[in-house]
This record gives sequence, structure tokens and C-alpha cells, in this order.
Amino acid sequence: MEKKPFDQLGLSPDILKAVEKMGFEEASPIQTAVIPTIMGGRDVVGQSSTGSGKTVAFAIPAIEKVDPKIRAVQVLILCPTRELAVQVAEETGKIALFKRGVMGVPIYGGQSYERQFRALAAGAQVVIGTPGRVMDHMERGTMKLDQLKLVILDETDRMLDMGFRDDIEKILSAVPATRQLLFFSATIPRAIQDLIGRYSKDPAWIKIESVAQNRPQVEQTYFEVDRRSKIEALTRLIDVNDFRYGIIFCSTKIMVDDLEEHLHSRGYLTDRLHGDITQAQRDRVMQKFRERKFEFLVATDVAARGLDVDDLEVVFNFDLPNDAEDYTHRVGRTGRAGRKGQAFTFVSGQEIYKLQSMVRWAKLDIRRGKIPSLDEVEEARTNVFFEKIRATLEEKKFRPHDRMIDRLLDQGYASTDICSALIHLLQGGAGGDGTGKPTAGTPAPAAAPGGGFGTAPTKAAPGWAKAVTAGKPRASSSAAAPAKPAASASAAPAAEEENDFPENEDTDGGAARKTKYERPARTGREPGMATIFLNVGRKQLITPADVVGKIAGVTRLPADVVGAIDIHQRHTLVDVRAEAADTVLQKLAGIRVKGIALEPAKAGETAEPTT
Repeated sequence: MEKKPFDQLGLSPDILKAVEKMGFEEASPIQTAVIPTIMGGRDVVGQSSTGSGKTVAFAIPAIEKVDPKIRAVQVLILCPTRELAVQVAEETGKIALFKRGVMGVPIYGGQSYERQFRALAAGAQVVIGTPGRVMDHMERGTMKLDQLKLVILDETDRMLDMGFRDDIEKILSAVPATRQLLFFSATIPRAIQDLIGRYSKDPAWIKIESVAQNRPQVEQTYFEVDRRSKIEALTRLIDVNDFRYGIIFCSTKIMVDDLEEHLHSRGYLTDRLHGDITQAQRDRVMQKFRERKFEFLVATDVAARGLDVDDLEVVFNFDLPNDAEDYTHRVGRTGRAGRKGQAFTFVSGQEIYKLQSMVRWAKLDIRRGKIPSLDEVEEARTNVFFEKIRATLEEKKFRPHDRMIDRLLDQGYASTDICSALIHLLQGGAGGDGTGKPTAGTPAPAAAPGGGFGTAPTKAAPGWAKAVTAGKPRASSSAAAPAKPAASASAAPAAEEENDFPENEDTDGGAARKTKYERPARTGREPGMATIFLNVGRKQLITPADVVGKIAGVTRLPADVVGAIDIHQRHTLVDVRAEAADTVLQKLAGIRVKGIALEPAKAGETAEPTT
């Protein structure tokens, strides 16, 4: 079945706004088929496994049908496990984000009764729970169902396998006869057909066939990584594997822009694709990508659909896709034409359960991986550098410097010391100890809690106002530590200068951090440099890495165009190369940093505020 944009499904502006914020650009096949049918008032039997996008398919019309003025249960969603109940509650809460007055609560065993009592007494309109705990509240009289409009049975076959049939029948017998009933199940055995026949009224049968097929040529790995550490994890994996050509998928247009800017500022050759890019720009980017004029394309699913590129080395799922079908489409872009490809996926928190569902539905062969340490990354870079030197020696494509070498030898230097000094210079003199290694270690990325698919769920808050936090994904400013552009990704540094894993720091960069860009206030003193004024400063928690990363990412100029940075309370002075000053001023105008639209100017053309 074809997919449609959400704005063609007859949804309200509040729901469309929430869907856009969640990063969805178009509905999946089951969403396209189910949403209009439910909105029309019919009972539905949806045959589709977890991972196909069905949660959004039933959650959107469920929220649309809730009357915020009625403080009583209007939607009941039954799930087989508490893990799925928490996941469905989180997704439903995100959809209800902009619909004022709508409140939901997950109800399952093992959670405090008092918390559930308070949420129900406060007038929660949407209840997501396991059959046993829902029955318990019904028998206690703490949950009234006289205002119920919609009952949804999610993964019905699993609930029956787990012995919930009697509870389900008691619940369905107790709800109003005018309610709308939805069944979702991967299979429709005889027991489910009996339930449908007894309790449903002329249901619409919608079956979505799985087109997701695992590709044996693709080696698939997932990593449990804290959201704030994804950029560092990504760059380490690129460097340790010496990848030169791949696609990095993000779930939203905002995340594509942010990630591409961060990678560009670190020295990786990148470009971007998403729904806001015109067809002409898209064609130019894709032509450059096919000609391998840059290394990594950062894109959303919609923008990257139909890309005809056969020799990709790697695909990164920086954000977990919405369903298993999108996952296999992404992964299938590598490992083509008989070549072996690799696919890396980052998951954090409750996303591990979503990935588990995708594994079951699409029969994925995916293993858990460990993010490389700094020592492993450095060893990989050393090996790449060694091979370049060896190849140069074998090809003899170099100009002899016998005279200079003889002069050094005559002064008593050993040949090994001479070679070591040259290598040290070629590697940028990093580390300060002559080894090229960082002098201070950086901790490994923080893993999400737990040890895999068996992790216990995080308890959800009783109300969505606390349980669901929405907004665009933000990369920590510390992750934007810039580097000079390199000819290959393997040459880009990762965290030698500072700790790029801010698990214990303010995500807005509030912690004081020293980097090689944080110099004494001496703007305007370097020859060949011009000083520009920015209307943000310490009050907005601006760091030097923010300034350099934003300038490099937006202007596409090398990071070393930036000189001294002098951050004051309400403004910042930045030295940039004089010949690049006009470009920087033009490109930065209107760009938002820490929520503030920049109004850059040459320092001499504006009255600098006092700090």
C-alpha cells in the first residue's frame, strides 16, 4: 500500500503539529490505511506486527476523539506487557502534546497504586494498561468506563498467549455498547476471530504485508548510547573503521541540519538532504555524492528514498527509524551488487524495546556492539597512517631530502628520532608527549541503562506533562569541538582536546570547559583578522565550541578561519580572517544559537554593550 503525507489524512492542526515535531514526514502504509477508517467511526481489525508503525496508527485517531472538557476515561488501550504499555504511553503522549487538556496514564503491575489512583482521580482521559491491572481498577471502582468511546487491543495474539482471554472478555463485556473497538494483531487465530465475532460490529479488515527482508550481505550492529553521546560515538566508529562513504539517517530535518554542522566542523566532508531542500539542490547534492566529492550524506528517510547508490560502505541509523520497514529500507542501501556492507544503529532508553519489536517482525540478524575506546580509535588512525607511509615508500613517489637528513645525522640525531619527529609534526603534534595520543583520557560513551533487550522499563510518570518531554534533539555544545578539514574521515580528531561525553554536565554547555579555542581576550590584535560582534554571550551559556562549530557549519569555511574568541556576559567578539568576514556576517544573520537569532556586525559598526 502506498504512503501518504499526514496532512492528507484529515487531521487537526494540533495533531499535525505534534506529528511534525516527532519527525514524521509521511504516514506508513498501516497509518495511511487505518487512520481514516478509525476517524470514520468503524471498528477495525488490523493485521500487522509490532514495528510496523501501528502505535501511531491508532494513537492519532484516539487522541483526535478525546474531548478535553470531559474529565473521564474515554480511550482504553490494552497491551500484553508493561514494557509495551510504557512505550505506547510515551508515543501517545507525544501525539497529545499540543492538544490542551488531554491527560493519559499508563497502568500496569509493579507500579505504585497511589500514583495511578491520583492520575485517574485527576480525570485522565486515556488509559494504557495491562489487562490484569485494568481489571483490578475496575473491580476497586477507581476507574469508571461509562464515558468510554474507544477500546484498542494491541498485540491481541500475545495477550491471548499470556492467558489474558478471561480478563479481556470481562473488560469488553463491561464497556458501553456504543464504543468503537479496534483489534491489532500479527496473526488472527481462531480465538481472536471468536472475540471479533462476539464484540465487534461490521469491522474493517486491514492487513499490511511485511515487505521487510533482511539482507545477508549487511553486517548489522546496534549500540546502546546516551542521546548526548551519539555524535562522539558516531565519529569514533567512523574513525576506527576508516569509513569514507556512507549515509547517516536522522528522524527529523532539524537533527539533519544540526548533525551535519557538527560533523562538518569536526573536519568530515558532509552534505545534507531533507524535505526542505529543493529538487535542484537535491540533484546537485546527489550528483556530488555519486562522484564521491564528499564522504557522508546526512538525510531523513523521505529525502533519501529512491537513492541509486550501489557502493556505500556503511549506513548509520543515528536515530532509530519509525518502523521495521523503514529500517530495512535504510539498511538495504549498503551491501548491494554483491558487496559486503555494514549498518550501525544507535538506541537510547526505551528505544531498545522498539528495536526488539523490529527484530521480531523483520527477522533481523543484528548484534549488540561496543563503542570503540579512544585508544582503539588512536590505534586505528596509526594503522591508517602507517599504511600511507608504507605505500608511499613502495611507490617511491616522493622527492628525496638526503641533504636535510644528512645535516640532522651530522648533528648527532638518531635516524629513528628524526623519523619520529617528522611523524609527530605530520600528525599535528597532538598529545604533548610525542606519541600523538591524548594526555587525558575521555570516558567511553554512557550506555543506556540495562544490558540489552531484557532491560526493565523506566517507570512512567502518571501524567504526560512530566512523562513526555518533547522538542528537537540537541547535541551538546561540547560535541562540536572543531577541527581543520581533513582529506578523509580517518584524519579527523575526536576528543583529544576535551571531554566530549557530557553525561555529568549541563547539556546547554553551562559547565566551564577549556579548549584550544578558549584563549585570553585579545580579539582585534592578530594581523589579517577582522573582529565581528555577536549578540549572544555567557548569559546564553555560549562556549567557544558553539561559536566555531556554528561558523564552520553554516559558512562551510574551514574551522581555522576563526581566531580569538572573547565571550562577554551579553555579547561575543570573534576574530575571523578578514577576507572571510563578509561571508561570515552574511551567513550567520538570522541563524539561531541557544534559541537566539544572531544579529552579527563588524565590531566597529555597533555599540558593544557593557558586561
